Amino acid sequence: MAAPGENLRINSDRLWDSLMEMAKIGPGIAGGNNRQTVTDEDGEGRHLFKRWCDAAGLEMGVDEMGTMFARREGTDPSLPPVYVGSHLDTQPTGGKYDGVLGVLGGLEIVRSLNDLGIKTKHPIVVTNWTNEEGSRFAPAMMASGVFAGVLDQADVYEHTDKNGKKFGEELERIGWKGTEKVGDRKIHAFFELHIEQGPILEDEDIDIGVVTHGQGLKWLQVTLTGREAHTGSTPMPKRRNAGLGMARVIELVHEIAMDYQPDAVGAVGHMEVYPNSRNIIAGRTVFTIDIRSPEKEVLDAMDGRIREGIDTICDALDIQYKIEQVGAFDPVTFDKGCVKAIRDAAERLGYTHRNIVSGAGHDACWINRVAPTAMVMCPCVDGLSHNEAEEITKEWASAGADVLFHAVVETAVIVE
Repeated sequence: MAAPGENLRINSDRLWDSLMEMAKIGPGIAGGNNRQTVTDEDGEGRHLFKRWCDAAGLEMGVDEMGTMFARREGTDPSLPPVYVGSHLDTQPTGGKYDGVLGVLGGLEIVRSLNDLGIKTKHPIVVTNWTNEEGSRFAPAMMASGVFAGVLDQADVYEHTDKNGKKFGEELERIGWKGTEKVGDRKIHAFFELHIEQGPILEDEDIDIGVVTHGQGLKWLQVTLTGREAHTGSTPMPKRRNAGLGMARVIELVHEIAMDYQPDAVGAVGHMEVYPNSRNIIAGRTVFTIDIRSPEKEVLDAMDGRIREGIDTICDALDIQYKIEQVGAFDPVTFDKGCVKAIRDAAERLGYTHRNIVSGAGHDACWINRVAPTAMVMCPCVDGLSHNEAEEITKEWASAGADVLFHAVVETAVIVE
């Protein structure tokens, strides 16, 4: 493979301007974005992206999940393309960079190649995966999951949002249900640039995270059932307090995650208390547990200990429990060759870098099942994401896109 010269850089001003222009679509209430999947705002963002792709001379394809594939032809069109991208949809209170940096960073690569008159042997395809966030329609990473054969297309079409609207119908309504069969494309390699969504890179003053692994996860939904009773007249020893049980499980999950440092994490997220009255002991609680680790053995051990701990807690409090697994995927090990391309690019460009594990799920995690895949990460301020206060610097964005640029064109092979 031909190695690009050290002078190759993306146009950082243009990338930043594009990020700011996209952020005007679906503005949030606190400086971020609300551009949830298959909403009118998502449709508007897609149209802007398509206009930019058209201006760059790219050929747009759209599959039946609404994923957008913008192709820059290679000198040998018969070769499988190098794919690069992420997602344009956001959380309801999302930031301007989560996912968007990866899509527009990919677009900036082909714009810069056009500016420099550089051709590649393999085609390059800039990709916008539909519904990575999963905030409106579960699960997350939906389109990439269907592409990789993990999720069933007919099934996810029927998934509904909180208002009962179906994903498939909403995708068609906004005009982005394509005709291309999902998963038919051949991928030479896939690269994704993303903000870290954690504090490590900023805390260590590191420019680039070379992602070697992705966390596996398990999502559990737990229902604890005790007995509603008066808070004032029920003696303490007679109480069957589902709220107390939930509190002890919250602490249990934290302690178990701390036993598997430095990479394991765990938390109770969503919580519901019934009847949720100030003078009634909670008779029922429903809550979710999210545990993650890059090692399957650790993930399974955490899961086992949590289940044993819940049994012990409920026995002590004389309450019943039900545990349902509502989501899971195994840890990801990214392709060694693609990871090396990213690491070599960071070194060639003089950026500080370190190996890092992705704590969040990304489209790259599913695509890794069907094609060689790797990720580049750049810092974000205070590690904050899924928040309208999410922020990065222009310099961080440029460094990440520069590394992405070199890794992609090295893999696509520059034609001398």
